[in-house]
Amino acid sequence: MSDLIKHECGIASIRLLKPLEYYQEKYGTWRYGLDKLYLLMEKQHNRGQDGAGVVSIKFDLCPGQPYLFRHRSNIPSSINDVFTKIGRQFSRIEEHNPELFDDPSYARDHIPFAGEIYLGHLRYGTFGNTSINHVHPVMRENNWKSRNLVLAGNFNLTNTDELFNKLIELGQHPKAYSDTVTILEKVGHFLDEENQYLFRKYKEKGYTNPEISGLIESNLDVHKVMEVSSKDWDGGYVVAGIIGHGDMFVCRDPWGIRSAFYYSDDEVVIITSERPVIQTVLDVPVNQVRELNPGNMLLVKKDGRIIDKTIRSPYQHSACSFERIYFSRGGDEDIYRERKMLGELLTPQILKAVDHDLVNTVFSYIPNTAESAFYGMVKGIENHMLKAKTRKIITEGDKLSEEEITSLFATGPRVEKIAIKDVKLRTFISQKKARDDLAGHVYDITYGTIARGVDNLVIIDDSIVRGTTLKISILKILDRLDPKKIVIVSSSPQIRYPDCYGIDMTRLSDFIAFHAAIDLLKDRGREDVIREVYRLSKDQQDKPVEQIVNYVREIYKPFTPEEISARIVSIIKTENIKAEVEIVYQTIENLHKACPNHKGDWYFTGNYPTPGGNKVVNTSFINYIESRDQRSY
Repeated sequence: MSDLIKHECGIASIRLLKPLEYYQEKYGTWRYGLDKLYLLMEKQHNRGQDGAGVVSIKFDLCPGQPYLFRHRSNIPSSINDVFTKIGRQFSRIEEHNPELFDDPSYARDHIPFAGEIYLGHLRYGTFGNTSINHVHPVMRENNWKSRNLVLAGNFNLTNTDELFNKLIELGQHPKAYSDTVTILEKVGHFLDEENQYLFRKYKEKGYTNPEISGLIESNLDVHKVMEVSSKDWDGGYVVAGIIGHGDMFVCRDPWGIRSAFYYSDDEVVIITSERPVIQTVLDVPVNQVRELNPGNMLLVKKDGRIIDKTIRSPYQHSACSFERIYFSRGGDEDIYRERKMLGELLTPQILKAVDHDLVNTVFSYIPNTAESAFYGMVKGIENHMLKAKTRKIITEGDKLSEEEITSLFATGPRVEKIAIKDVKLRTFISQKKARDDLAGHVYDITYGTIARGVDNLVIIDDSIVRGTTLKISILKILDRLDPKKIVIVSSSPQIRYPDCYGIDMTRLSDFIAFHAAIDLLKDRGREDVIREVYRLSKDQQDKPVEQIVNYVREIYKPFTPEEISARIVSIIKTENIKAEVEIVYQTIENLHKACPNHKGDWYFTGNYPTPGGNKVVNTSFINYIESRDQRSY
């Protein structure tokens, strides 16, 4: 509960389809595209924790004039830092040339970031480090515009080692070992090949070199470049890019693991990681924002043509369910409805946990991201109570007094705001004991909401990953209210397996459900299962990735979810907690019922959509057994 899970990255890309003069006349500023980019990035700021960057490209400038501009930042409040740097450049120019600053023609020729294409990125570094060199967008520069490449993405590849070695086989010497560098150099290699092919083709037809440059820019097959570049990529990805002459694109993995949405009209094309940000920033209805299909690439040519085309045959759709539960903005109408249903579907388990005693049960949530699921949970309890009231009226209606009927109708779930996060507190103390003590005061509680020793307290959250915050903070805080029983409810199932597609959950040792299963095996004298899983995992390390099996499932197989939940309670409940504690998890069946279009449930089931996933989970188990505190891919 409230364990920090680092988000995946986010993208925001804008192509202006009209001259800058158009936006100056209609919207009062040639900075229309840049202003919209800022809003799109701020609305997705939850995805950018390690850095942010912006690239802008201008069209049709004379040789010798800079046409590509980039600012990046890896400091806290990186979005603000990037746009502050851009703003300083604007201020200097406006100060010296106030009469020219609002002239779109002058801006295009003389002001940085007064361009037709913008690509923004919000980064969380699940791979590599957080230095400025790893902040997107990244660039591969060249004197030929059509060989200049800018990339930014939300991705993690499970087979970076294999792809890295292929670059070496091509004769390259990659400057770093990371999936970002690998993707950049792979795409750059095939972009060079496509350029060279077209150059030879037009040279043989007798065109001059300057003429050939223009022909290449008009006829560059970016779809083919990305098709051959991505054919071996194993992982979840949305990769956005710009070719220096003015083609803009975004492509999505064929499993649909990571998300991408776009909107277009006669003025603009916008691409983002999340749908509601486009709706909010452009004030357009949901049905005008389209989702990019798995395996497809959206290309906006320099001449304004928009082409949505398949570059990799889609596999079984495995859109990430955890993105629906936790990561994406809750303002999306589908996500909001799904999160409410996740809470509502937990009603039978919650009723069982409180022994159907709703008179003496208080409902609440921690943290704020669980609010939507909380509304669904309350709706489920209300519906249960309504059915009970209906039965009572049908069976005893003629015996009930007016006061009794009024009281019956007035009764509903007891809902309270139990915990309020004190945002002023920061765990800056280095000593663990002092830091844990401070963590115990991160939330303020609302006293007087619980009848001491009588009431049950039900608290819902999106997920329980490590259980650390529950153990050192949340349970201690809630226990101060002296409830009879604390029921912790997770709107997601038990997180049992690592992610390898862009979320910072790579180590089995981080998951409390895994520790609970290991403890149960040891308690019941089944250490042989642990040894056998280790042996099987080691034996297949050198096998082709397509032949690797997820043997870690055997760790959980002997136990029911309820048994694992009970052991989790014994791990997180310390001796000083007086209340009885129970944990209620979402079921896999109800997860699929609530999120029918997002079947990517590998966190909970171990059903990885790509072959590399099985390799990662086995490597993670080997690392656990061998006490290696490192990434599993």
